[in-house]
Amino acid sequence: MRHEKVLVLDFGGQYNQLIARRVREQGVYCDLLPYDMSIERILEYAPIGIIFTGGPNSVYADGAPDVDPRIFELGIPILGICYGCQLIANDLGGAVTHADTREYGKSEIDYGASPLFAGMQPHNVCWMSHTDYVSAVPAGFSVTATTKTCPAAAFEDPARKIYGIQFHAEVHHTQEGDKILHNFLYAVCGAKGDWTMSGFVAEQVALLKEKLAGKKVLCAMSGGVDSAVAAALVHRAAGDNLTCVFVDHGLLRKGEAEEVVSVFRDGLGMNLVKADARELFLKKLSGVADPEKKRKIIGEEFIKVFEAEAKKIGAVDYLVQGTIYPDVVESGKGSSAVIKSHHNVGGLPSVVDFKEIVEPLRDLFKDEVRKVGTELGLPDSVVWRQPFPGPGLAIRIMGEVTEEKLQTLRDADYILREEIAKAGLARDIWQYFAVITSTYTVGVMGDARTYEPVIAIRAVTSVDAMTADWARIPYDVLETISSRIVNEVEHANRIVYDITSKPPATIEWE
Repeated sequence: MRHEKVLVLDFGGQYNQLIARRVREQGVYCDLLPYDMSIERILEYAPIGIIFTGGPNSVYADGAPDVDPRIFELGIPILGICYGCQLIANDLGGAVTHADTREYGKSEIDYGASPLFAGMQPHNVCWMSHTDYVSAVPAGFSVTATTKTCPAAAFEDPARKIYGIQFHAEVHHTQEGDKILHNFLYAVCGAKGDWTMSGFVAEQVALLKEKLAGKKVLCAMSGGVDSAVAAALVHRAAGDNLTCVFVDHGLLRKGEAEEVVSVFRDGLGMNLVKADARELFLKKLSGVADPEKKRKIIGEEFIKVFEAEAKKIGAVDYLVQGTIYPDVVESGKGSSAVIKSHHNVGGLPSVVDFKEIVEPLRDLFKDEVRKVGTELGLPDSVVWRQPFPGPGLAIRIMGEVTEEKLQTLRDADYILREEIAKAGLARDIWQYFAVITSTYTVGVMGDARTYEPVIAIRAVTSVDAMTADWARIPYDVLETISSRIVNEVEHANRIVYDITSKPPATIEWE
């Protein structure tokens, strides 16, 4: 099936992937591709609409990102957002000026009559993030929205189906922003909305059945949501010809290794090989405190164990990889494909005997991957699993990794996750976990002195993990978490809560 598509041209703004996600949420497939695509490639792509994203540059600066002016003569509807809005004004004869008053954050906005704003409240709130502004719209355009400091917060030439909005409709701070995107897609572009997760699953299974018929397929199963959903999708097509190799390096959270085996081997009936390498990894990490050394050791040993298990299986035709759209978007992306060539394997051994790579999720964002997992019948505990670093708990233990610390961290982290779930916050917080720090403090328990490492709690809200804010967990929930950890977990006498945003901090501690 050939889906209708929208082309999102990337000018380097911070919300660009979010624009693409919001378009797909409206039931329309889109790709985020470089702004300097040639007219020939655009015509080959055949979009029903084009969106110019925001970006950090000034459109009037030397060398500022620009488009081929012929794009405005193609007759394809265009929506410019922030920088994209200014680009339209600048390229078509309007004026863009440096503002005396910058607009960052929520702004009150007044909408006029426009196909973009149909069905919306005329006085509303939007999210601004700009220093330059459109001081004069091009000939043939009319202003359709204003703020106190932005005389052309939106403008349009409906005859040419070219629209510009200075604000960010894609962020949730813009009230009814989803209506603006919906109106552009359906009222202006004439979209039918043929992009659904159930349709995606059916199409991919059909393509994979044809490609993989009678072939031996191997999947490196990490236990994370991406590899889990990729494996479940391929299993629909390949059945018993798929073998998953799950390397248990002993650095997983409490109960995760057992759950992977239970869900995929026992529940779905998949061929799952569990390689128990816990002692090997712990031995290799003995005495190592530097986080970069930990990463290197874990990565190298994972490859060695996976390679050894793969060789036991024998010659393999295809290797399944859980690559998702954000993994490939920065390098640009052409038309959708199920298979890509051998040299694109990320971090897996080149000596394993396989011919090609199967990446059934490479067109999807993380939230779409979760929807596919739900369509496939995977349990919520797998579909909504917390993002987890490749090196596992090893980089959530400051300093040397020991079995004692791993046990303490597993138990503390389990209590944290359990209480967050009980409080109904699991879907509201992007990521939450415990860390064993390298700072020891004195405590008193049962009239005896204790001296244990501080355990830190980290919980953040985010859209895409590029930026994050610390989660405002209610005090009573934090109190329960702290009380349970110090009372139920060995070697725990002090709990602290990390209230740092990203930036300046990262989400993980190491």
